[in-house]
Amino acid sequence: MSQTKTLKVRMTLFCILVGIVLATVAVVTDHWAVLSPHMEHHSATCEAAHFGLWRICTKSIIMSDSKDKSCGPISLPGEKNCSYFRHFNPGESSEIFEFTTQKEYSISAAAIAIFSLGFAIIGTICVLLSFRKKRDYLLRPASMFYAFAGLCIFVSVEVLRQSVKRMIDSEDTVWIEYYYAWSFACACAAFVLLFLGGLALLLFSLPRMPRNPWESCMDAEPDH
Repeated sequence: MSQTKTLKVRMTLFCILVGIVLATVAVVTDHWAVLSPHMEHHSATCEAAHFGLWRICTKSIIMSDSKDKSCGPISLPGEKNCSYFRHFNPGESSEIFEFTTQKEYSISAAAIAIFSLGFAIIGTICVLLSFRKKRDYLLRPASMFYAFAGLCIFVSVEVLRQSVKRMIDSEDTVWIEYYYAWSFACACAAFVLLFLGGLALLLFSLPRMPRNPWESCMDAEPDH
C-alpha cells in the first residue's frame, strides 16, 4: 500500500474511532430525550424526565420563574431519581414508562445498539490483524462491519424516535413537550462517522484499478 493511501486509511480509521467512542457514549448514557409536562397551574416545582436505552431519570425541578408554563430546563437544580426500565430489571420500579411507551420499542432499540457495538468490535479486530499481519485485505471486511455498525445505530435512533412519538401521542401520558438531548446527538454523529467512514475505508482498501483496458486487476502491479 502506498504512503498516500496509508495516510488516507489512517485518517479514515481515526474518524471511525471517534464514531465508535460516540456510539459507546450514546449507548451507555440516558440523555436521548427529555420530557416535560404542561404546566397548567403555577407551581414552585415540576417533574421532568430524561431517558436513554436502559433507564429513565425523573427530576423534581425547582422553578425560578413561576409564570413559565414549561418545566425545565433539565439542568436546573432538583432532586433526581433514576431507575432501569422494568423489562430490563424487574426489581426496579419505573411506572412512569409502564403506560407511556412500548416495551417492544425500547427492547428493540437497545438490542440493535448492542449489535452496532458488536459490529464495531469485530471491525476493529480485523483492522488490528491487518496491521499486525500486514494483510491489507482484512480492511475490506472491517469496512463493511463499520458500515453495518453505523446502520444499526441509525435504526436504533429511528426506533427510539418512533417510541417517543408514540409516547407523546398516547392518551395515557402526562408528557406533552419533549426534545432530543446530547446522547441522541452522539448517536446521530456516530452513524455518520461509522457509515461514511466504513464506505471510505472500503474504497481506500480496494486494489489499484488497471491502467490499460487489457490489463486485469490480477496483472496490475501491487502498490508499494
